[in-house]
Amino acid sequence: MADDSGGWLPSILAVFVCFCGVQVQAANRSFVVDYTNNTFLRDGQPFRYISGSMHYSRVPYQYWEDRLKKMYAGGLNAVQTYVTWNTHNPEPGVYDFSGQNDIVQFLQTAQDEGLVVILRVGPYICGEWEFGGFPAWIIRKNASIVLRSMDPGYITYVDEWLSVFLPRIKPMLYSNGGPVIMAQVENEYGSYFACDYNYLRHLQQRFRQYLGEDVVLFSTDGAGDNYLKCGTIEGLYSTVDFGPGDAKSAFDIMRHYEPRGPLVNSEYYTGWLDHWGSGHAQSSAATVCNTLDSMLSMGANVNMYMYEGGTNFDFWNGANYPGYAPVPTSYDYDGPLTEAGDVTEKYYAIRDVIKKYQPIPQVPIPPDTPKYAYGEVQMRFVSTLPDMLRLLTPSGAVVSRYPLRMEEVNQNYGFILYRHYITVNLSNAVLSVNGTRDRGYVLIDSIPQDTILVRESITSLTVSVTVGQILDILIENQGRINFGSGINHNRKGIISNVTLGSKMLENWLIYPLNLSNVNEEYLSTLKYSAVPKSSRVSQYITPSFYMGVINQPNKPGLDTYLRMDGWFKGQAFVNGFNVGRYWPSVGPQITLFVPGVFLKPYPSQNTVVLLELEFAPCSQGYSKETLNYCRVEFVNAPVINATVVHLEELQTKIGGINWHKWH
Repeated sequence: MADDSGGWLPSILAVFVCFCGVQVQAANRSFVVDYTNNTFLRDGQPFRYISGSMHYSRVPYQYWEDRLKKMYAGGLNAVQTYVTWNTHNPEPGVYDFSGQNDIVQFLQTAQDEGLVVILRVGPYICGEWEFGGFPAWIIRKNASIVLRSMDPGYITYVDEWLSVFLPRIKPMLYSNGGPVIMAQVENEYGSYFACDYNYLRHLQQRFRQYLGEDVVLFSTDGAGDNYLKCGTIEGLYSTVDFGPGDAKSAFDIMRHYEPRGPLVNSEYYTGWLDHWGSGHAQSSAATVCNTLDSMLSMGANVNMYMYEGGTNFDFWNGANYPGYAPVPTSYDYDGPLTEAGDVTEKYYAIRDVIKKYQPIPQVPIPPDTPKYAYGEVQMRFVSTLPDMLRLLTPSGAVVSRYPLRMEEVNQNYGFILYRHYITVNLSNAVLSVNGTRDRGYVLIDSIPQDTILVRESITSLTVSVTVGQILDILIENQGRINFGSGINHNRKGIISNVTLGSKMLENWLIYPLNLSNVNEEYLSTLKYSAVPKSSRVSQYITPSFYMGVINQPNKPGLDTYLRMDGWFKGQAFVNGFNVGRYWPSVGPQITLFVPGVFLKPYPSQNTVVLLELEFAPCSQGYSKETLNYCRVEFVNAPVINATVVHLEELQTKIGGINWHKWH
């Protein structure tokens, strides 16, 4: 028989040689610490990373490539990101690694753009993220567990999570041909009270079990002996974090724990975080660049936190501690790239510093994504929240003798309503709720009362009630604490009993409110709703939904910003996407970033829905003049450092609006 292999045999050999080449290439890849020469070695050669933080969970996945290209063009050779356990594991045994949660795709995109990756796995991450990255369900059965310790009620869940997550990213390690050069174990553990070395050792063992020996494991702590002494153990490379200032002194403290090896600042602060009610934090480009220059002149490895901050969409914002200080929807951070990924003066200034120490890639800087001002949108009242309970809680109310926490009724985030039917007549009685987490709106027959319950600061109000009236307490979970010992006190909803006069109230209907599908189709099912009612003393209204149609030009959806002058506090949705919390009455954030990918292309209709909790500019009636103020506006530039509520103008034009002193 004649040999006819001349066609297929060379092809098979070529594939075999190619496959072997890939195997050999992966086998030759290495990333290690060179303690002798105080550097990292990448494939045997000295390597210094200049990195920036970008959290895949805060940037729409459709924009990952754009942002990573800008980072590479800015002179970076690495990107650092947190792993958000709670987005990947929303319920016990349920895992999501698709779309926005497709971390493998994020890692691959970074590699495609020429960046290596520093992966901050946790399981705790802080990051001003809801619950520091922990899923809310881990405190569902037992809220008294001690997090970040060897408490069996905690570590069992951690082990299960790591057994799922770490094998998934092992193929993405640098030694396996991927981009991940380092993995962080825990995060700033030295700032936590527990100081449980057995816990750190346990995590280290799990990381080695699932990832093997060919990855650098590291820890990050503040640049102080009091932080580092509890923050690291042998086998984890100790790094520090600090902002502009005396870099030498900070690295001297690192040297107490790592006498040899590369200098590393794992979080060099290019700006700072914001809180509702405070001004927008800013750092000048000159200040940031001076210390960056100093660190690079020392040969240090630097990660800039944040390079792009992004957005706390949905209910993903965290809150800081001591006290309780929730962070806004915008996580702009005054970084080199804005919340929307636009380059800034700081971007170019940092790039100029970097080029003094290593070549800048000769690639164009991608242009900013186009922004568009869609203009004003007339909003119309749709329904009060109490009239929507059937739709918002389709499974029906939970019946309980006493109030239950949100977690106990499988409501992790957002809002929950507690309803009690009054059985006595009382005049000027004190309603006391010592466990409001975090903000409580009291309604009697849907009439808002003149005081908002706020955690420990406002716990009671005086009411008059009659038999048969309905007492509703709507609770907003404003985000779980993400830092410090306060993470162990993160129960939400009403976490105490409720008293009225001298009587403890029993027999409650509890409504976990599902806002995951608030859009035009959902709201159109409503047949009737009473208009919002106003408090007899203040101008609070019944929490209500408003909807409007965006004027969409004949072009693809473009990035924009939703501005809500005259509205007070609530949640905004665009085409069903929860774009986040708004609170322009306290600031500093006035606009909400709406990515163009959330918009439907022309000629499809785009809708915006607001759940307004306190006051709408058209809530004083429905005259033609009043309706002129029932609007929002889509603009082409952000406002994240202001407080804008034009009450004086509204009072003049409409009348009867009394601003309340506690805002």
